[in-house]
Amino acid sequence: MNKIVVDNLKYKYPLTDELALKGISFEVEKGEFIGIIGKNLSGKSTLCQAMVGLVPHFYKGGYGGKVYVDGIEVGKSEISDISEKVGIVFQNPFTQVTGAKLTVYEEIAFGLENMGISREEMKERIDHSLQLLDIYKYKDRNPFDLSGGQMQRMAIAGIISMKPEIIVLDEPTSQLDPQGSEEVFKAIQSLSKEGMTVIMVEHKIEKMAKYSDRVILMNDGEIIDFDTPQKILSRDDIEEYGVVAPAFTRICRGLGIKDKETGLYPITLDEAYDLVVSNNG
Repeated sequence: MNKIVVDNLKYKYPLTDELALKGISFEVEKGEFIGIIGKNLSGKSTLCQAMVGLVPHFYKGGYGGKVYVDGIEVGKSEISDISEKVGIVFQNPFTQVTGAKLTVYEEIAFGLENMGISREEMKERIDHSLQLLDIYKYKDRNPFDLSGGQMQRMAIAGIISMKPEIIVLDEPTSQLDPQGSEEVFKAIQSLSKEGMTVIMVEHKIEKMAKYSDRVILMNDGEIIDFDTPQKILSRDDIEEYGVVAPAFTRICRGLGIKDKETGLYPITLDEAYDLVVSNNG
């Protein structure tokens, strides 16, 4: 069952002449972890905003085509209805902190209170999301006393606690150190395995290669390719689109080491090791 359907989506920001999205179409199935990559200003963030209804309901401008999330048409639905289906995590966590709560725990509870969730279930959801993102130890701390990375994990925990069927993340690990990034990717992958559909814009290609099911490659408002991470990152022209393949992928390409059956290069360290061993065997 498709959780997201994008059909010939076009969008132009107000007071601009050029389309930010140029007739984009694709479909995403339930439980898929989809990565979106490409150079800056390729339309990745605009696409995210279109999937959660900020385009066209908040950002006006020219809009054409259709976007469906879990069966409802975004362009013709209320934001309140869309938000029950899909949650978004922005690059800057400050945009998602209410500023009205004194503790991390209360901050995450805010959205659940507005949804009318019972106190017992609220506690279960908050505890689960805090532990999943490894920030339970900060539950009594003021949100503005957290580091940028900790605050981002709090923002993700807040969205997760509301249990949307789809979560869209726009560069959520940009302020995290390597360990924090790994924890976030593992947490998001576990949610995907439990059936949540994940859309993530990310520049950390090694992580995207390791965790995503499929990858959308964007450039200048268009989808260049939509396939498995291995097929996308094995493209000979991948760097023309502002994407640097993982180091071991580039090394294997330079040495001409690739899978004999598929003709593809390895995209993770384990794949590279296995391929080198098999070639030397």
